Amino acid sequence: MTDIKLLEHLETFLTENRLERFKKVLPERTKHFTVATEDVYQLHNTSAVIRSCDVFGIQEVNIVEEVNTKRIDREIAMGAQKWVDLNRFNTVKDCIKSLKENGYQIVATTPHTNDTVLHEFDVTKKSCFFFGRETEGLSDEVLNEADCYLKIPMVGFTESLNISVSAAIILQHVTTKLKQTNVNWQLTEEEMRAKRLDWCKKTLKSYDDIVARFYEARNE
Repeated sequence: MTDIKLLEHLETFLTENRLERFKKVLPERTKHFTVATEDVYQLHNTSAVIRSCDVFGIQEVNIVEEVNTKRIDREIAMGAQKWVDLNRFNTVKDCIKSLKENGYQIVATTPHTNDTVLHEFDVTKKSCFFFGRETEGLSDEVLNEADCYLKIPMVGFTESLNISVSAAIILQHVTTKLKQTNVNWQLTEEEMRAKRLDWCKKTLKSYDDIVARFYEARNE
């Protein structure tokens, strides 16, 4: 459980603008949807997906690094990695296992099936959207484990979109549609408090010193 007194103390060190930003952003965050990238080769693509998740309120991103090991491109992500939680996995198997244990259906995004087109997708189901490699797409393992396949309708000669563009299109659509339902999609109160504490830690340069002084004063 989050130490509420500590949280309130830490927030006194934030600027008014930053504190108001936290209060505005947090109610829009969700774990109802999440995203997974599978061995994306181009560094800027993973970073751009993280940025899109932040923009559309997706709190968690899952990065599978079975073949390609990544670092987050700070310039492209533009600080989004501070505000979005990154879950890293060495294998697709471990990632899918974790997601399913947390109640997510696996949604394979692919232009090569007609299972579900974007405007028909059921947003009430807790879902993880998988995005694959730039040229190969998703692995057979993801496609075989998927609960459904999702396709963005396209009418041009080009048969696919860059994964960061696909992620942005899908997330904008499903989050907008989700907020029109009665689904309880927001973070819980405890999750919000924990996230406020985490964001304080990532914002305050003297976080450790402030915390130490707070507990020293409380124990006197």
